[in-house]
Amino acid sequence: MKKIFLVIVLVASAVLAHGQKFGGLLDKAKKKVEDKMDKKVDDTVDGKQAEESKPENNSGGSSSGKGESSSTKVYSKFDFVPGEKVVVMEDFMQDAVGDFPDKWNTNASGEVVTFEGKPEHWLKLTQHGVFMPEFIDSLPLNFTFEFDLTCDNLVGSWGLQTSFAELADRKRPEDWRNANNRFTFEILPGGEGNGSCSYERRKEGVGEGAISATMNQFANKKSIHVAVWRQKERVRIYLDETKVWDVPKAILLEAKLNALTFNVQLIDGQNHFILSNLRLAVGAPDTRNKLLTEGKWVTHGILFDVNSANIKPESYGTMKEIAGVLKDNADVKVKIIGHTDSDGDDKSNMELSKRRAAAVKDFLAKEFSIDATRMETDGMGESKPVDKNTTPEGKANNRRVEFVKI
Repeated sequence: MKKIFLVIVLVASAVLAHGQKFGGLLDKAKKKVEDKMDKKVDDTVDGKQAEESKPENNSGGSSSGKGESSSTKVYSKFDFVPGEKVVVMEDFMQDAVGDFPDKWNTNASGEVVTFEGKPEHWLKLTQHGVFMPEFIDSLPLNFTFEFDLTCDNLVGSWGLQTSFAELADRKRPEDWRNANNRFTFEILPGGEGNGSCSYERRKEGVGEGAISATMNQFANKKSIHVAVWRQKERVRIYLDETKVWDVPKAILLEAKLNALTFNVQLIDGQNHFILSNLRLAVGAPDTRNKLLTEGKWVTHGILFDVNSANIKPESYGTMKEIAGVLKDNADVKVKIIGHTDSDGDDKSNMELSKRRAAAVKDFLAKEFSIDATRMETDGMGESKPVDKNTTPEGKANNRRVEFVKI
């Protein structure tokens, strides 16, 4: 118990320290954090700590090798729905291991790494400073942004700040903190599941202070899926299945957000953030109108493990969206059609697309009680691309599921 309490105290101190760097925590916010930290100690000692789902590898090009598990049920309240079109998909596969990615800017240092001989590439942030993907230069009124985040140590009092900013000079990403308009959130893993997530909004040059909440997404695992959903002024932040923040007045409508930055305050040689599978999508999906009026709805929000028909749990929000339309329109029947990118051979991709369509049908029937007789399935493999198969974002757009009214 003493060890647990010591970790909590250190984490709470770190949260407050980072909050002051954001512009200073208000006294009532400080007390809120301390109260939540005290409750976390009590819950842990009493054996009431929430049970976490088993780790999932959420990479767009990765595979956990697992079948459908109880983690899907954990996502039952997950309402995140990705944007309609993928405009950025950064998986670092075009960069050599050991190099800093060619399309990024930084005043620090980092390198592309792999894990345990697996083919997926990740960016390891090896020095404290600011990291900016230069190819993200416009963030519209409606967008979703996702990435996978892991750590090589969870005991440090260190955090990763992610900021959507209006930079006066995009060649100076280190000026993100003084940007005229920005929205920033910070993930501080802590350790033993006793981390925090803070946010700060800055509008027309005036900051509105940091706010913190406890989080335990890193408990029992070293990888989480981070998702951000902007709808005009509103911003929601999700860590795995949990909606950590829902801020109604986060960003001014007139703000011209032109940069995404990651900032690391402290790296001590043992604690590093490592990220991959950055996915930016734009446009608000209009499920009901497109299916009922136009007769077809296409989604890139139903994700599968690589070379598998296993549906990833973060697809739950999208599945819930289409299930709601089908429930409200009991006379509507649909054909579910799977599509793949061109990686692999034609025959395998055709079979895979059919299995994925069947998996979606089964999920809707079992999880949402949609009558299976209302759904047909088919697969087109790689034969009907909607984008080029030579870029990561093009491949992401080609990996899709269509719902066609019949």
